[in-house]
Amino acid sequence: MARAANKLAASGTARMVAAFAKARREQMDLTQEELGALIGYTASAISAMETCAQPASDKMLVELERVLGDGMGIFEMARKFVLLDKYPPQFQDFALMEAVTLSSYQTYVIDGLFQTPDYARALIGGSFPKLPDEQVEQLVEARLARRALFDRSEPTAMIELILDESTLRRPFGSWETLRGQLRSLAEDSERDNVSVQVMPLDRGARAAHAGERGNMVLVETAEHHHVVYLEAHDESMLVSDPAKVARLAHRYAKIRTQALSPDDSASLIQKLAGEQHP
Repeated sequence: MARAANKLAASGTARMVAAFAKARREQMDLTQEELGALIGYTASAISAMETCAQPASDKMLVELERVLGDGMGIFEMARKFVLLDKYPPQFQDFALMEAVTLSSYQTYVIDGLFQTPDYARALIGGSFPKLPDEQVEQLVEARLARRALFDRSEPTAMIELILDESTLRRPFGSWETLRGQLRSLAEDSERDNVSVQVMPLDRGARAAHAGERGNMVLVETAEHHHVVYLEAHDESMLVSDPAKVARLAHRYAKIRTQALSPDDSASLIQKLAGEQHP
């Protein structure tokens, strides 16, 4: 039943990959079983890919490029768009942008770019309305693929994250899942192109709190355009008007000054990662 639904819902990218893979397989006079043996999949998996009953995974696309690509790079280029199909619709325009600078302020959960598999799975799998397990895994895979931004060298992305302290104390899945997430966050904060700060819980009690209006992600693109991404309850907005972007950037800058320093933030994250809970 799920595979029949996949055929109906298959994206244009999945259909293009399926058609081109089948054409190249037949051109090379390979059976589905023979192609499967060459790339490490069963004949039924190849059949499912060609009929869009189970569109090609990122791993399969890499192997298809190796065996069927013929130097054209079709399957390699498709990887970006197949991955894009897995993102929620409200995130797709944002995901297409090639960020050279990304500055994120998050108040409820750890930013998706920094999430571990267990944390992401608990978060996505526990949402409402509940998603099918297969879709949960697709969304987790897509979210984890974003981590490639950390290691991109051309151009290197400068990544800044400010987290409300509550995100470091709110478990999803289990306390062990949270501790694993905090340990991973501490490791990511040590990257040369990453800065992590924490907005203390008591900020509002001590003085004005610039971040009370919620999350925002500021992006500078490869073309040096500046936009702000806002999202709430499966709805999103990309703000590109220069005056509005400037106003939000000024607010973000104030949030940064009110947060703990990167060193103090790292100490707090490591401390919380070591705490035990019943």
